[in-house]
Parts: sequence; C-alpha cells; structure tokens
Amino acid sequence: MSWEPTPLEEKRLEKIEQLRDAGIEPYPRRVKRTHTSSEAIAAFESSEAEQGEDAPEIEATLCGRIVSQRDMGKTVFAHIEDGYGRIQLFVRREAIGEESHQIFRKLLDLGDFVQATGVLFRTRTGEVSLRVSAWKLLAKAVSPLPVVKEQEIDGEIVRHNAFSDVEERYRQRYADLAVNPDVREVFKIRAKVISALRRYFEDHDFLEVETPILQPLYGGAAARPFTTHHNQLKQELYLRISFELYLKRLLVGGIERVYEIGRDFRNEGVSFKHNPEFTMLEFYAAYWDYHDVMDFTEGMVKFVAEHVLGRTEVTYQGETVDLGGTWPRLTMRDAIKQFAEIDYMEHPDAPSLANAIREAGGHAPVGASWGKLMDGVFGDFVEPKLIQPTIITTYPRDISPLAKAIPGDPNHVERFEFFIAGMEMGNAFTELNDPLDQQKRFEDLQKLYAKDDDELNPIDEDYLRAMRYGMPPNGGFGVGIDRLVMLMADKATIREVLLFPHLRERGEG
Repeated sequence: MSWEPTPLEEKRLEKIEQLRDAGIEPYPRRVKRTHTSSEAIAAFESSEAEQGEDAPEIEATLCGRIVSQRDMGKTVFAHIEDGYGRIQLFVRREAIGEESHQIFRKLLDLGDFVQATGVLFRTRTGEVSLRVSAWKLLAKAVSPLPVVKEQEIDGEIVRHNAFSDVEERYRQRYADLAVNPDVREVFKIRAKVISALRRYFEDHDFLEVETPILQPLYGGAAARPFTTHHNQLKQELYLRISFELYLKRLLVGGIERVYEIGRDFRNEGVSFKHNPEFTMLEFYAAYWDYHDVMDFTEGMVKFVAEHVLGRTEVTYQGETVDLGGTWPRLTMRDAIKQFAEIDYMEHPDAPSLANAIREAGGHAPVGASWGKLMDGVFGDFVEPKLIQPTIITTYPRDISPLAKAIPGDPNHVERFEFFIAGMEMGNAFTELNDPLDQQKRFEDLQKLYAKDDDELNPIDEDYLRAMRYGMPPNGGFGVGIDRLVMLMADKATIREVLLFPHLRERGEG
C-alpha cells in the first residue's frame, strides 16, 4: 500500500485492535441521535427560562466529533462538534462504570466520532453540557486532524488556522472543513446564494433547465475548450464553455423565460478569480432588451444580498460596497477615456491602438487583435477601479458577436457588463435574433481570428438553423456565481469559495 502510517497513526491503529479486543466495534452500523447540539442547548435554555429550578430533566442522545478533551482523572471533559455547533460532554467514572470510563480516557482521541446519551445541565461556569450516562464509538479517526489553536477573546472562542501552508487547506478541504467552522460557513453562504437566485427567478416566472455539458461544438464565449472523445459515437466532444447557444434554442421552441445554473469549463489559466471549471448562471427572456436586463440584474443582486446577509451594504476586503440604490451606468468608451485617457475610436486598427496603450503605460501584446487589445486596456486600467456597483454599456461590435447593434451606430452593440469590488460579475446583451446578420458575424470572426487560435469558435450551423425558424427579440445575461459568493463571503480568492479548487501538482512552480 502507498500509505505508510506515521508513529502516531500506528498508535491509533493499535487502539483500534484494543477496542475490538474489548468487544467494541470502531465503525458500527447503527447510530441514534435525538438532538443536534444546537437543538439540545435550545431545548435546555427554553425549559430553564420557563420553569427555572423546577424544570424537568432533558435527556438527549448527541453525536459528533471530539474536538477537545481534558482528563481530570475521575472526570473527563470533552467537546464534540456536529454540523450545528458544539457542546461539552461531562464524563464521570461513577456514571458510566470503571471499564467504560477507562476506555473513553485511554482509547479515544481527538477527531473520533462518538454518540453520547445523558441529561443536560449547566456547569458551575455556566456552560450547557451533557452529563453522560452511556456512550458509543461511531468512527475511530486514524489520522490526527491538523492542530487548531484556540484563544478566548471577550468571551468568544477564536480559532487560529491549523494549516501553515494555505494550499494544503485546499488540497485537504475535508480536514479544513473539519477544523475550521468559519470555512463551513462560507459554503453555507454559497448554498444560500444559489437558493436566493433560484427563488428570484421562480418569482419572475423563469423555467430552470439543463443543457448538454458534452457538446459536439463549443460556442457562446471566446475561450479555449477541453476536448474529449466518445468511443461509441466515434466523435470528438467538448466540455461546454457557455450555456448560451443551447438556451437560446429554447426561445425558438417557445420557452420565453429560461435559465440554467451549472458548470462551465475553460482550458485557460488560473488566478484569484479564475478556475478551469466554475459555476455560471445564464438566463434569456423573450421581449426584453438590455435595459430590461440591467434593471432585473440590479434587483437580483440586491435580493441575494438581503436574503443571504440581511442587508445591501457589504464589506469586501476592507471596502464598503453599497449594493442599494441605482447603479451608475457608463459607456465603455467613456470609461476607458476616464481611466486610461485613451479614445479607442481614434485608433480604429490594432497597431494604432497598441501604440496608444503602450504610451499610456499599459501592456499591448504583439500581434493581438483590436478586440483583445480593447479587453486588455479595460482590464488593466478600468476594472480595478470599479469598486462600487457599476454598469458598463455600449461595447464595440468587434468583441460582441452575439449582441444587437445600436441603431444608428454601426460600431457598437447593446451589451453591458456589471462590476463590483474591481471584478467583472456578469455579461449581458440585447441578443441578436437576425439569422443572416448572425451568420455574417460568425463568418467575420473566422477571418478576424488566426486559424490556430483556440478561442475561435466553429460556426454552429444547427444554431443558425434554429434561428432561421424565428427567434423572438430577447435579452440575455450570464453571472459568475463563484465571484458573487466571493463578494457575499468577503473572500479575496475564488479558491476560498470552491470546495475542491484545481491546483498544480505538488512541486510544480
């Protein structure tokens, strides 16, 4: 076997054998629990408040992981944690017998799961505890969890991180969750965010659907896909980079309001806000334009904040962000002029724009297209400055192949992105529904990108065929849920809000 037990693990393996010799199964099949820790404490405090000293005894059977243990000889004080909190066990020799008491003292360790039955009471220090009359081992921990340092500050228990290497927290998320309740709270926030989003869309008569993850063509975004092969079909397939083209097919089919929450996959770099797989929400609404989507988006983010946090003002990395009120709206051209002092309309080709960017102190890769240079200058000069919620509108047509043109303006389209805390959070269009225009834009993109550019989407002929049946005018939107959770949980990196983020192999730079 590849696992070589440490000396400490060897001792715990020996304890497993000792337990079995004593007739105790370290991993029994049956468990009984009458209360969670929080339910037990609440029941005791409620009874105490209503009846005082005359309150009847409350018996409870609790289950949880041992997270602290203090051996006083005849008495052992131990805290157990479950998914709802922690509670102290008061284990006395006189109550459970000599043999059982010795086994608890000598053969149980931090990290073990136990079941304990007894009567709730309040100790002299005021802590609600369980006076144990019987206990049962539920699972023996072979490997010790990382050591957590606890400190009491102003009556509150503060836990200091158990991992000296932060990446080990991500690699061993199971251990991270086990020893850091604050981390568990992050993922409760994540679940609340998704729940709030679903409620908001249901309240607005949207239908939730599921579209293919494995696709014969990739499209809907400028991104490099992951490629795989289906043996039976003898077909190359791609992990989707976007839901867009499939969701818009449903508009053709008569589903007027549709959304999906799920995973997208992009074979690109990783950063504090990028992971190769991430959770997106996309929606499309017939008979809406991007102004309708702007209003809907503002309402959505405010609804989520109120549902998750109980307020629309949040703190993110030391900055106070006010999600309430009407968000300012700024064209992309004006935003770049304001923050980079570049007017891209004065630089209609890539070489001219590249020179202007370099003169402004920005980075302009040699050979980059005009559209990629636009994205770059915006990301470098503008995006980090957009701390308060801001909607950027009116994007150049060249970087928005799926959006409708602005009437009377052949250079720009009805597209917006919204930014909070220096991060792009979502992207929206008045969607193109002219099949002939769409075909031409697809063909123009084929000429614009180099043939070996992995971000070049193949022309999706089936999508064009769907459009030719007639697609209602519509507005569409996509938001990165991971970034929204980062905002709500005040986390600076996407890895903190993903249970199992992708990491390089150990030892690689």
